[in-house]
Amino acid sequence: MNHILIGSDHGGFKLKQGIIDYLSTKKNITVNDVGTHNTDSVDYPDIANSLCTQLQKNNTYLGILCCGTGIGISIRANRFKGIRAALVYDQFTANMAKAHNNANILCFGGRTTLLEDAIDYIDIWLETAFEGDRHLRRLDKLDL
Repeated sequence: MNHILIGSDHGGFKLKQGIIDYLSTKKNITVNDVGTHNTDSVDYPDIANSLCTQLQKNNTYLGILCCGTGIGISIRANRFKGIRAALVYDQFTANMAKAHNNANILCFGGRTTLLEDAIDYIDIWLETAFEGDRHLRRLDKLDL
């Protein structure tokens, strides 16, 4: 993976900025920030819309979304066809997000997730392979 789209509302802004710094400097990944660009209040559905629309146009990219808890932005993202956004909160869910669900977006809560933890979960997600097989059959049923 060499390109990640990232977005947040005001509640996830600080976490997003830390993730951008890590991915672009430590992992040498191109990061496209779809906003927001400060801590002024914005509506998380608008950020999810922007990122998911871009991801649908280029399905070789992955995405990361952050809001205050990660819940609202993940709900919105999952309403887009072909989007599998996973709200992760530990190493196991980060692994399963990719291994079983082939998540193309990770979601975090800026008020509930420490930067160090988010970085750990992102690394696990990026390094984990999708297992396919029975999981692919299940994923095919998500966009019916």
